[in-house]
Amino acid sequence: MGVIVNKENSQDNELSRRIDADLRSKLSGNSRTEAEDPDLAEDAAYLKDLKKTSKFGWVWIVLIVLAILSLISIFAF
Repeated sequence: MGVIVNKENSQDNELSRRIDADLRSKLSGNSRTEAEDPDLAEDAAYLKDLKKTSKFGWVWIVLIVLAILSLISIFAF
């Protein structure tokens, strides 16, 4: 046997309304774009002397794949 209880509590509704309003205000205050909130990962000390990969970085990948394929073909046959 079950009991269905419908309870209108104005305090619960008021509390829910205030929590919703607070969360909405925090959400709208935290919505920044990337330009306003930079990552700053590239400013880290360990990245100070590193250079970005040039436009020919893909050549190294091709050479490594070819070397692996040649090693497989040498040892497989």
